[in-house]
Amino acid sequence: MYLFGTSIENIYLIILFAAGTLTLFQILFGEMAGGFFETIHLNPVLILAYCIFFSASGYILEQITTISSVWIIIISGISALALSIFLNIFVLIPMASAEGSLGYTEESLKGRVGRIIIPIPKDGFGEIMIDSKSGMISKPACSYENDEIEAGIKVLVINFENGNLYVVPYEESMYDDYL
Repeated sequence: MYLFGTSIENIYLIILFAAGTLTLFQILFGEMAGGFFETIHLNPVLILAYCIFFSASGYILEQITTISSVWIIIISGISALALSIFLNIFVLIPMASAEGSLGYTEESLKGRVGRIIIPIPKDGFGEIMIDSKSGMISKPACSYENDEIEAGIKVLVINFENGNLYVVPYEESMYDDYL
């Protein structure tokens, strides 16, 4: 089948290449557009993914089957719609609603033991490193009792307020090995 004087296979390939290139630019430079795409209710990645799924399935079906091109367009459109819906439900929505994906909340840091990596001056702020299952967590910290705490000292997190952890020096006891 020919459309605009070009074979339908070439049109599928042109759409596939254009949508793939635009998707790459959207991923790399999408943040520069700021809120430009916020006015439309569809995610640009979804629109481009639909075009990719549609053109790829259309091209493959044109190459390997003898079905009419009209039926191939219908089948490709339905399959691209289904794949785009699955992409939205199972990938894009969970990624958009992920908090930080680090596996911890600030409240869960209370009672944890960490090590000072940037010394905390009197009435000032430093930085604490806490070992976690998902890796190392680095947070700004200040002394709960407004004391100076040197780097390398183990500390206990007492409170979390305004993005800062309040810590006190941690004194190890002989029972720590049994806990």
